[in-house]
Amino acid sequence: QVQLVESGGGLVQAGGSLRLSCAASGRTFSNYAMGWFRQAPGKEREFVARISGGGGTTNYVDSVKGRFAISRDNAKNTVYLQMNSLKPEDTAVYYCAAARSFYSTHDPADYRYWGKGTQVTVSS
Repeated sequence: QVQLVESGGGLVQAGGSLRLSCAASGRTFSNYAMGWFRQAPGKEREFVARISGGGGTTNYVDSVKGRFAISRDNAKNTVYLQMNSLKPEDTAVYYCAAARSFYSTHDPADYRYWGKGTQVTVSS
């Protein structure tokens, strides 16, 4: 079983920054891709970013490109999401997810384990 615990969410003004962290336990972290998803009230869960097991491949949804950066520290079993130039439309619960293999796509079905989420609220 894999446990994922997100942290770092909060309330920030538009234009501000936050860094989310996701600590993983329960299996060899570096063998698996990781992803961040988000869900705003009344909307479906949306892919945000993903990173391969070794960290060499990343991918982002168009709306966050140039503003968000995903990274991982395999020695610490932790994946990060640095969020800059935040906008009110970034307001959502952000979820960390662990993929079924070394690489993953934007499809939630690629991810086997999910954290409980952390709230990010961006005020205008």
